[in-house]
Parts: sequence; structure tokens; C-alpha cells
Amino acid sequence: MSTNIQPLADYVVAQAEEAESKTASGLYLPDNAKEKPKTAKVVAVGPEAKQVKVGDRIIYKSYSTTDVKVGKDEYMLVKEEDVLATVK
Repeated sequence: MSTNIQPLADYVVAQAEEAESKTASGLYLPDNAKEKPKTAKVVAVGPEAKQVKVGDRIIYKSYSTTDVKVGKDEYMLVKEEDVLATVK
């Protein structure tokens, strides 16, 4: 996926993944009970980002993002130091 946002320094542009609508035991959750997702897919990286690349799935710190909407698409800017892990 391509985006018109080009992050600076060590910032990463990512799109949050959807929260699960069903628990592991098969119960469906109402929208207000869904936990905010903490995983996202990286769509762009700044020139100083060393450990994260486009296409990675990441786990990031809560409340460490800047949310941006471009057209109908929603993105978040995350500083690379706030990325806790990549998910395989």
C-alpha cells in the first residue's frame, strides 16, 4: 500500500489493524467492548528508521501515536523508539 505521507527522521507511518470482534472462546464482542488494537502494519518509514521496514507488523506503545486522516484512510505516526516489537 502506498501513502502520500512521507515521515521524517525516525518516524513510522502505520495503519492500525482491526480489533477482534470475537473472543477465543467464540463470544462476539459489542463495538464498545473491543480493546483498541496495539498492532499495526507499517506503510512508510523515515530515513533514520533502522529496525522497522515497510510491510512489518508492529506492536507499539499505547498513547504514543499521532493519528492522521488522509481522504478516507486513517494512519498513525509512531516514533521508532515507541515500537516495541515486530510480529511475524
